[in-house]
This record gives sequence, C-alpha cells and structure tokens, in this order.
Amino acid sequence: MSPTDTHDASDADASTERRAVVLASGGMDSATAAWEARERGFVPVFLHTSYGQRTEDREFDCARRQADILDAPFLRVETSHLADIGGSSLTDDSMAVEDADMESDEVPDTYVPFRNANLLSMAVSAAEANDCDAVFVGAHSEDFSGYPDCRPEFFEAFQSVVDVGTKPDTDIDVVAPFVEWSKTDIAERGTELGVPYEHTWSCYREESPACGTCDACAYRLQAFRNVGVRDPVDYERRPEY
Repeated sequence: MSPTDTHDASDADASTERRAVVLASGGMDSATAAWEARERGFVPVFLHTSYGQRTEDREFDCARRQADILDAPFLRVETSHLADIGGSSLTDDSMAVEDADMESDEVPDTYVPFRNANLLSMAVSAAEANDCDAVFVGAHSEDFSGYPDCRPEFFEAFQSVVDVGTKPDTDIDVVAPFVEWSKTDIAERGTELGVPYEHTWSCYREESPACGTCDACAYRLQAFRNVGVRDPVDYERRPEY
C-alpha cells in the first residue's frame, strides 16, 4: 500500500478492534494524525519518544494529555542515542536554533539525522508486539521540503522494509495521511475533528511560552491564520507570517 492509504473501516469485521500506533510528538501534526486514526476506525495507541530535544518535557506533557483525552494507551520510549549522535540544533546545546526561513530549500539545522527511520522502527516494533494494524505518522509536505526523511518516497520505501522485516503473518500499514498536505490543510482538518490544539506544542526553542520565530512556530502560526482560527498556545511573539 502507499503511505497515504489504509483499509476502510468498513472492511473490518465489526467485532474486531483495529488498532494503530501513532507516533505522538506532542505537536499539532501528530495530534491531528491521532484524531484522524480514530476517525478512520482505529483505536490509537500513543508512542512518544524523548530523544534529548530541547522541549522534550513540554512535548511529553502534551502527548500524555492527548492520550488521556482519547482514553488511549500510552507508551514512552527513551531514544537518547539520537542526542548522543548529535548533528542537530534540537539536541545539541552548542548549536543555536535558527529563525524561520520559509523560502529556503536547504535542509535546516533542526533536522535530526535519519530520525524518522529510528522512530518508525520503534513504532513498528510496538505495533507488531501489540497486534496493531497500522502506524500513523503526521509528516506533511512542508516537512519534506526540508527534511529528507519526510518525503513520500521515504515512507513508501519504509513500507517495503516493514513488509520484508516482520513476521509472515504480520500486516502493518505505514500511514502518513497528510504527506501531500500543507500545514494549513492539517489545521483545517484538525479543527473539523475537534483536536485540542491547546494541548499541543511545536516550538523548537522553548517550553513556555513558544518563541514564535523558529520554523515550527512560523508554519504553525501561518496555518492558523490561514484558517481564521487563533492558535490557542502562548507565544513570546506572534509575527504575521
């Protein structure tokens, strides 16, 4: 299957509970992915990873709160090896997080080398161990413009790895429902689904208030402005992107 596909809920027997591991960063994209998974008939199982990122405590609190709202199982995994490896301003305090440059096609300093392969591997392990049918990830088009491990080709390739590397009777779909969407599309969909965005965190720099000027803040603020909804989290600055 392609990374944007999944079985229709009507295909499953009504007596069979279908579950999906959701890579839950605590941010708006993964939160929307969790609500999307539920909308598609899955019971979401949250998997949150702490890998030494600057805002890991706030991200954990948000992911935990989202799981509580959905009454969903919650798994937390420590992946400190990504911080030990380094190479990203998200995990290396000696590197400053740059301000947003929304016109650049360069890979930003916030890229964590091959992070999604590491996180998806753990998510697939959790899915296989817990008899889940899918793994949902909230990557989208504005991610893969700068992050190579957010491209549709990456998820298609990873699906092949899952198909080859799991037990013969295992059938786990890697689902990136927003991979061709913009951040604005996600904000609009999440608003329709009633995602509690007040319990999400996107800022790369600070745990409170959000800085308002890093890449994550910039795209998020622009998305909410485009859909005509005020972002419910607090910001040090709210630039008009």
